[in-house]
This record gives sequence, C-alpha cells and structure tokens, in this order.
Amino acid sequence: MTPSDAGATAWPGSQAALEDDRGAERRERMADLFARASLSALFMLLAVNIGRDFMATGHITGLLLLVSELLVVVLTVMRRRASIVDRSLGARIIATVSIVGIPFIRPTGGGFAPDLVTAAVSAVGLAIVITGKATLGRSFGLMPANRGIVCRGIYKVLRHPIYAGYLVTHAAFLVAHPSAWNVALIVVSDTALMVRSIYEERTLAKDPEYAGYMARVRWRVAPGLF
Repeated sequence: MTPSDAGATAWPGSQAALEDDRGAERRERMADLFARASLSALFMLLAVNIGRDFMATGHITGLLLLVSELLVVVLTVMRRRASIVDRSLGARIIATVSIVGIPFIRPTGGGFAPDLVTAAVSAVGLAIVITGKATLGRSFGLMPANRGIVCRGIYKVLRHPIYAGYLVTHAAFLVAHPSAWNVALIVVSDTALMVRSIYEERTLAKDPEYAGYMARVRWRVAPGLF
C-alpha cells in the first residue's frame, strides 16, 4: 500500500473513534471558554461592588481582595493544558462552590478593626497569594488537574500557599465588613476550597513526584492545623 492509499483508506471503527475524539475536543474547548467567561463576569461583579465602596469610603481592604481575585482570572486565561484532569461531578461541584460565592460578598462598613489594620492583614495574604501564583505560573487551574508539579519556593513550606493567602484576605475582609451574608458566603466558599485541595491532591498524587512531595511537606495551608 502506498502512502496515498493509506491516506485514502480508513476503517469505519477508526473513523468513528476519530469523530468522537474531535467531538470531545470541541466540547472541551467550549467548556473552557464558558468557564473563563463566567469567571470574568463574576470578577466584574466583585469589581463593581468593591469599586463603589472605595469611592464612597476610601477603604482599601476590599481593593486588596480584588487584586487577589484578578490574579485568578489572569492565570486561568494563561494556564497550560493539563495532562490529567478530574472531571467528576464532585470535583466540579466543589470547584464551583469555592469560586462562585466570593464575588457576591458585599462591603458593609462597621468593621471590628480600623481599615489600616485590616488592610495590613489583607496585604500579607495578598503577598502570599502573589508569591504562590508567581511560583506556580501557568500550572494554576480551577479544576483538580496535573499541569506540572511545582515544589519550589513557598511550596517547600505549604502544599497550597495560594489557598492560605485566600484565607487571610477573606478573614481580613470579614473583619472589615462583618455581616451574616458575608460570613455565610466566606465560610461556605473557604470550606469548599479546603475540600478542593483534597481533590487536587488525589489527582496529583497519581504522579510519583507529587506523592514524594506530599511526604516531605506535611501541611496544606496552616502548619499544625491542616
């Protein structure tokens, strides 16, 4: 059989499999575009609420939280393709719950501490987030996936330093803007975030390199606690 003959001949089963692969790839691209568009829309909602509060009060605690969330959008757009992704229903639900709530928090005023104090605490959390994301780079993602193992820098101390930074910035915002609504959203979102870290590790631990990393670095987000 000549090369041209090979190109013109295809088994029906092989052709069907090829079409299935193409269909799956198209669905994957559409789902990815939807996720990015949804994340951008949620960020804009948060930006409007935080921006209005800043214009009215001049408080900067919320602005620091906004910068942290902006990094999520930027790195999600820039992320590299994953070699392994957990697309189970549980992983999808947990990832969604950990993301969706924060854009709906509301600045309320009447904080338990001066804005300079909560802003300083939030700045510490943001610094942790930026350091973690700068180290992780394009390996960042929303769904549990293996986009390359990163175990250098701040990842030598915690397995999920970015999530640790989120907890600090969220706590600072809650002290600055206490309300039952904000408490409910942040508690649910951050609880889902911790569960998400477990899902991520189940996926990453399939790689022997990450399994060894877990043995070396014990704690996920808070030494001595979790």
